[in-house]
Amino acid sequence: MELLEKAQEFESRKMSNMSTSDRVEASREAKALILSINEVYKETKDPSLMDVMKRLTEKKKKIEKRLNGVPLV
Repeated sequence: MELLEKAQEFESRKMSNMSTSDRVEASREAKALILSINEVYKETKDPSLMDVMKRLTEKKKKIEKRLNGVPLV
């Protein structure tokens, strides 16, 4: 399954020293991967796919936190 290979490659990619445009691109790539894996998950209900989606979502949240900055409370 090539989706899982792409997800594995995305997870293993280093996220340090990224420019803002690189972060935006990585966030969009993560979103696309999550949505495509979700379509497969809806049909198969495979728990391992859910685990992959959770890990990707966690990484995506970290990227977006860095993009949006710390809120001034």
